Amino acid sequence: MAWQDMGESIKKVAESEPKPTSVWGAIGSIAWLSVLAGVIIAVIFVPGTAFVASTGNKATKDIVDLPLALQDLPNPQTTRVLASNGRRIAYFYQENRQDVPLEKIAPVMQEAIISIEDYRFYEHGALDLKGTLRALMNNASAGETQGGSSITQQLVKLTLVQQAATKEQRAAATEVSTARKIRELKLAINYEKEYSKDEILEHYLNIAYFGDGAYGVNAAAYHYFSVSPDKLSTSQAATLAGLVQNPEQYNPRVYPERALQRRNTVLGVMARLGKIPTAEAEKLSATTIGLKITSFPNGCVDSVASFSCDYIRRYLLQEPALGATVKERQTMLERGGLTIKSNIDLSMQESVNQAVKKYVGPTDKAIGSLALVEPGTGKVRALGQSRSMGKKKGETYINFSVPRKYGDSAGFQAGSTFKMFTTAAALEDGIPPSKSYNSPQTMTIPSGTYFDCDGRGTSAWPVKNSTGAGTFNMVTGLRTSVNTYFAQLERDAGLCKTVKMAKKMGIPITEPDPKEGKPGSYVPSFTLGPIDVSPLDMAAAYATPAAGGEYCEPAPVAEILDRNGKTLKKYKPDCKRVMSKKTAATINAILVGLQQPNGFGYQNGTGLSIPSAAKTGTTNDSKAVWYVGYTPEISAASMIAGITKSGRPSGLVNTSLRGVPVTFNQAGGSSLAGPQWKAAMGEIEKSLTPAKFDSVSLPSAQKAAAKPDARGGDRPARGGDRGRGRGGDRGDD
Repeated sequence: MAWQDMGESIKKVAESEPKPTSVWGAIGSIAWLSVLAGVIIAVIFVPGTAFVASTGNKATKDIVDLPLALQDLPNPQTTRVLASNGRRIAYFYQENRQDVPLEKIAPVMQEAIISIEDYRFYEHGALDLKGTLRALMNNASAGETQGGSSITQQLVKLTLVQQAATKEQRAAATEVSTARKIRELKLAINYEKEYSKDEILEHYLNIAYFGDGAYGVNAAAYHYFSVSPDKLSTSQAATLAGLVQNPEQYNPRVYPERALQRRNTVLGVMARLGKIPTAEAEKLSATTIGLKITSFPNGCVDSVASFSCDYIRRYLLQEPALGATVKERQTMLERGGLTIKSNIDLSMQESVNQAVKKYVGPTDKAIGSLALVEPGTGKVRALGQSRSMGKKKGETYINFSVPRKYGDSAGFQAGSTFKMFTTAAALEDGIPPSKSYNSPQTMTIPSGTYFDCDGRGTSAWPVKNSTGAGTFNMVTGLRTSVNTYFAQLERDAGLCKTVKMAKKMGIPITEPDPKEGKPGSYVPSFTLGPIDVSPLDMAAAYATPAAGGEYCEPAPVAEILDRNGKTLKKYKPDCKRVMSKKTAATINAILVGLQQPNGFGYQNGTGLSIPSAAKTGTTNDSKAVWYVGYTPEISAASMIAGITKSGRPSGLVNTSLRGVPVTFNQAGGSSLAGPQWKAAMGEIEKSLTPAKFDSVSLPSAQKAAAKPDARGGDRPARGGDRGRGRGGDRGDD
């Protein structure tokens, strides 16, 4: 800029200001303007160190020492989490913003913002000296900071504030001082050398804050008027343009009268500048603002799939593709503008939501939970629980449906659902389904009968039935859940192989610690489910026989796209064969029996109209009851468990469900967790095909000497193994 141009601008400012009333006032004004002009010229062209030396101001030094070129960093963007059908589940963001190119912003919006903020934007350079000098002079005389900044200068300030990495940098970027203003001028000059006016306007409209949590014109258009920025009307554009000066003071949702006056001011300026006809401005000024609010809830609390959403979030915080540390991944989630394509099926999610709230009330001393996994892919289709997400009474932030690392729940013992693992281990070891044992009401297995994988023997195990005594084979033993039958089957299959089979199907296993004398998961009662697991663990495990013997890691996410729509990570099914197809088919054929007319599940109304299989589970003292059932297309684990106020396992005895006090002398999986399972699956089956399991021949069911308990065949035994080294009640069924 030529020296004479700067001098001319200063002269114009001086001429436009009120005349001093005295000779000394005139001299003072002239002197002040001379000093001001000198300061501006000096600071723009003199090195920062010299300027600091002349001022001796530490705050000024902090400002001048900051880089004199803006970092080319992208604006923080909103991340979207989508369901499998593309519908939104949630947003994650620090600032609700999604940048759009200038051509997707209505021309009238561009005109409105320029008219009210910098009407000579396309005429001047980086500095609008007339406006800037007036602001600086008024600031000096009144001791305050006024406007006068060009759009480029405003963009510079907003960018500095956004990119400030330290407390000191944030303070320097917002300090009320001439030094800060001058630094912004220098940055603005450099910025206009690199970018065109259209690019600067686009950047400004995308970074500006429009109040009420809306950053950038795209978020503002959707939030206030539920339209895309290219569809903004003149009145809507004027409303948004008026907000940037003071977003909170003119917030139309909070202060509608102020917002209306401000909008009309913008319309008047646009008319005076010839951007719209005066008649149109007058007509629009007589109308209401016409808000149509769209909310952008941040996080999972308000999501229709809140706990599925939270599982996805925690899952992604462990995704290396999003960063090397948890902090980096969280920043990427909240600022990266990602599109997370999840595997959550909203139709199934709705069925789960209704089912878990039907049988267990939010303030009951219990939790109802359901998890759905797709066999053969591991896709997590839905998670739900009876308590909503939140901190109010009857709400919780603990996700009881998933493993501890994803939801803070320590899990619950799964009872006789573990007998499926023993069955799989035995079949894989060559033991046929016709294998029969005399299974008395009680028996004690001597010490040294069971061994861990290093050959260490276990202690004696007294075990008791509640389903009657007699001779059972694998079919009747599993269908009627006979404890003493499975104590013997586990012995012959081997404790090591049984535990390892469960581990292959995703069950968390603790290895022995000989130095501490701890057996880990290798206890004789393993077949009765003494291990703490989550519904997601069990749904994925039972999806294994449904998939013909392949276990797939649970996968809540299908694909991650970056802010430009390019694939950042695409997930493929992580599956491995853990049992033969024949073993899987045999397990399915046995467990189908529970869903047929003579099965325990069917007696409690859990049968489906399409092929399905299931296994029940109940723990000692009825602390938790389970019903894990599946079709060839979906595996669902249903659990109801007693919990304390802190979310720790307690018991179902003397608790209440849906507000009705009930004493469960001996609660059963099929009679409690089963109906919850059916409430969800009864709806979900309508969208499934009647796929059949692979056929396999089973031995004829040998009749037991005693009839199983008519209430579900699923009763907790008393006096059984309490789990060596575990302390307290252990899983039994």
